[in-house]
Amino acid sequence: MLALPSSKGSPPPRCGPAPDGRLATKCRTAVCTPGADLFDLLQVASLQAIHRTGLFAFPRQDTLAGIVVFLVALPLCLGIAVASGVPPVSGLVAGIVGGLAIPLISRSPLSVSGPAAGLIAIVLFEIERLGGVNAFMTAVALAGAMQVALGLLRTGKFAALVPGSVVKGMLAAIGITITLKQLPVVFGAADGIASIPRSMHTGATVIGLASLAVLLAWKHTPLARLALVPPALVVVVGASVAASMFTGERWQLGTDQFVNVPTGGFDGLRAALPLPDWSVLGSSAVWIAAATIAVVASIETLLSCQAVDRLDPLKRRTPPDRELVAQGVGNAISGALGGLPVTAVIVRSGANVAAGARERLSAIVHALLLLGCVLFLPHVLNHIPQACLAAVLVQVGLNLAKPSLFAEQRRLGLDQLVPFLITIAAVLATDLLKGVIVGIVVGVIVALRKQAKASAERIDHPDGSITLRLRRDGTFIIKPALVDAFAKVPEGARVTFDAHGEPVDQDVREAVAGFVEDAPNRGITVSVVGVDLAGVGTGGH
Repeated sequence: MLALPSSKGSPPPRCGPAPDGRLATKCRTAVCTPGADLFDLLQVASLQAIHRTGLFAFPRQDTLAGIVVFLVALPLCLGIAVASGVPPVSGLVAGIVGGLAIPLISRSPLSVSGPAAGLIAIVLFEIERLGGVNAFMTAVALAGAMQVALGLLRTGKFAALVPGSVVKGMLAAIGITITLKQLPVVFGAADGIASIPRSMHTGATVIGLASLAVLLAWKHTPLARLALVPPALVVVVGASVAASMFTGERWQLGTDQFVNVPTGGFDGLRAALPLPDWSVLGSSAVWIAAATIAVVASIETLLSCQAVDRLDPLKRRTPPDRELVAQGVGNAISGALGGLPVTAVIVRSGANVAAGARERLSAIVHALLLLGCVLFLPHVLNHIPQACLAAVLVQVGLNLAKPSLFAEQRRLGLDQLVPFLITIAAVLATDLLKGVIVGIVVGVIVALRKQAKASAERIDHPDGSITLRLRRDGTFIIKPALVDAFAKVPEGARVTFDAHGEPVDQDVREAVAGFVEDAPNRGITVSVVGVDLAGVGTGGH
């Protein structure tokens, strides 16, 4: 029964879902406004029913979504592994672990985990620094243990402290790195970009450029309306068919230009996977690599989960600390099995949401399909040209470092543009973790400088007198800006320094005392309000 409107006070709130997807208390007690018609009540009841369901409550919707995610994830798992310099099966193992292990612990209903393009640069760098892929797998397993510890220590909320400009700079630097690394593969070249003119392969170039053209133009064609047909899958299928038709020395691709997934079932997998070398546990380099993976993977995961939560029609929220534990378990298992590091990935998660997923079952379905491909269809996977996978990754890189992102940061002002650009430069010059640390430091300095400049307000009165009013806490942070404001006071002026109601620390008191002491030499008359300068020296200045 619907309640009648009250004649006193404001009416009760309109019936609807609470921010966490649950019905409001008034709705659960059947008290709603007349505006809440039967359709509203049925819709809210439906949302409430969905929110209360478990993992297997919507098998049809989640199975269909899982198939779509599988079609998106397959080329990405293979491409990321090839780009990272590890066997392609390591990327598939990471996708399988991300879909089977993590959803059992995580409470993120719609995110999908697997190997991330954002970690390619770290994988390449750390494998070379550690001297081999086996030592790197040890670092991946250790990174998982670190993530579990971070989750248990409830550090998930601190990811929000990383400035947005630094995060965007990190992602842009990753995009630039991916693009530079994968462009030679698009052309079938053996080495870096400089080798493209002399070592490009005609067949690989045609496949790579055609694949890239399809991917970039896809959203501008009517095919983009087919949400269940991922463009990456179309590119992979088309490239595989084209490669099988090429003949002749200039056109036919060599065996090293195709994906190489081991055949022979579980025995073949076990022989091909690079297992951890536990003898390197005493190496500080391995622990540093593990910390790098843990920090970057955690940041990327939490950012992806925040983005996916905004896409969730039920507005459910992912518990960040539990997600870190889930991701840590996933990375520990993936590293132990010879798989790449895993994170929650926005590309696969977005496809999951668009395909109508309701719960975590869709991630499990996509992982089971990946496992089926590894076990029963390795010969099919081995017909996929690496050039088309490189084109898929180049598109990912271009999306991360698109020109509009640079234009947006410039429009937001120097306090956003400077940390953004410095983070990109630092990441490209050093590595991902060092670059992010540099970006955070710069971001903090820029923020403090901005805060300091706004700390004191100068008021010029008609009679020629000046008031310098403190607008926030007087700490050492604002001291440079305050000294600059004192220096700009003209000679012979009458000045009132007003800090009434604001706490002032010793550094600011010393700066004020120094101004008062120097004022007679400049013919300035000073009165101080709200600051006790008794017994305060000038700090030796």
